[in-house]
Amino acid sequence: MENNGRNPAGLEGLPPIYSILKGEVVSVQTYGAFVRLPGYRKEGLVHVSEMSASRVEKASEIVDVGEQVWIKVIGREIRGDKVKMSFSMKAVNQGTGRDLDPNNVNAEQDARRRRQFRDQTGNKITLEAVLNTTCSKCGCKGQEEEETQETQIS
Repeated sequence: MENNGRNPAGLEGLPPIYSILKGEVVSVQTYGAFVRLPGYRKEGLVHVSEMSASRVEKASEIVDVGEQVWIKVIGREIRGDKVKMSFSMKAVNQGTGRDLDPNNVNAEQDARRRRQFRDQTGNKITLEAVLNTTCSKCGCKGQEEEETQETQIS
């Protein structure tokens, strides 16, 4: 089914992916800052990992509520009945608003790293230690790891 360049259902009315906009910081948490964009009713999160090329411990080290910041839209998704947007400040020059990742190479690499591995079988492998055993290979006493398989409850 073609969408002719339109947003997928539920994502209409949101800024386009990889667009650069200026917004206002409306909330600062330890893990990031929420930014509201003019003309949009939804806020998005700038995670601490997207605030600066340098390591950031707390978002309050970088931004304050009410501050104007340049952001790049790096993610939009629907989880249940919630629409979540992810923004990056490090991809945009905060002085000029110039795109520092014009080909979206860093944004796509980060997105691949964030994707979770999904095991479609529903099984998971856990390792359990068995104490006070003797190794059958070398005769040493101590711990032996054994592999067990459990069915994951979904």
